Amino acid sequence: MRSNEISYFLSFCIEQYKQKHHLTGEQSMAELDKYGVLDYLERHYEVLHTQSAQWIVEDIDEFISNRKKFLP
Repeated sequence: MRSNEISYFLSFCIEQYKQKHHLTGEQSMAELDKYGVLDYLERHYEVLHTQSAQWIVEDIDEFISNRKKFLP
């Protein structure tokens, strides 16, 4: 049951990110995968799934911005 909840949450986050940035599903997944966003979302599911869609996307953007400082 819990793995289904996390899977649905990850799907929701991917879709929200994709819509905000006007990306295709493939582009969105490439970006999220490159910076380890899905692992981050899964690790912090307990806190993140209680937040609004807008807050989650802003958190993803901040996470990616921070990762870009350390990754090429």
